[in-house]
Amino acid sequence: MKTPRYRKVLLIDDNEIDNFINERMITASSFAQEVVVKNSADAALEYLKTVTEESTCPEIIFLDLNMPVKDGFGFLADYEAMGEVVKSKCKIVVLSSSISPEDINKASTNPHVFKYVNKPLSEKYLEAILL
Repeated sequence: MKTPRYRKVLLIDDNEIDNFINERMITASSFAQEVVVKNSADAALEYLKTVTEESTCPEIIFLDLNMPVKDGFGFLADYEAMGEVVKSKCKIVVLSSSISPEDINKASTNPHVFKYVNKPLSEKYLEAILL
């Protein structure tokens, strides 16, 4: 098995089946050594508040847009208040089934969003994510 490209990624999606498939894709393709899964924007924000140093920070955050309670855009708004360790080390990749040009544009123009990828996650998409 080849060495994973990244140490840790965070997967934020309310759909358990998508999380299962995406986590398997990330680990099977040796994209990341560890995958932390959170099924809501609030749970992910709480997790990120516990990150105090670079070693515990996920390098990539895969963020779904369409979630109940707080959607991906709500997460991005709250993410703005995160500490500099998190904001300087994490790159956000929006992973969404939305093909709405408005969603794509709104997400892509957010300063914290590194890339916009359509579900389902594939090895081809993972290979294209180069920090």
